[in-house]
Amino acid sequence: MTFLRSLLHLDPWAYLLAAGFAEMGFTSFMKLSNGFQRWPYDVLFALCALASFGLLNLSTRTLSLGTAYAVWTGMGAFGTALIGILFFGDPIGVGRLFFLTTLIGSIIGLKFVS
Repeated sequence: MTFLRSLLHLDPWAYLLAAGFAEMGFTSFMKLSNGFQRWPYDVLFALCALASFGLLNLSTRTLSLGTAYAVWTGMGAFGTALIGILFFGDPIGVGRLFFLTTLIGSIIGLKFVS
């Protein structure tokens, strides 16, 4: 029980970082599920989605909703785009890399002004 209590009192940015990674997981498993037709990936999708939303909820106990949501969606968008490029053959170009880089810059900026 003590471990669980200490886990619930982590830095809200740690929750938000974990929520962003879980979001990357649920979008990737959604792709791998082939329209929710491959049950192992469906289960992994659901677990990652629940973890992502739960961790986002924990982060908003301390962080402002707007900041937390912007960082969460930004991490998910960047990470999912990177996974798409590396593992699913999504196209890569100078413009795409530029805007993904500005997205990361914006996320870092939100961390510093929050």
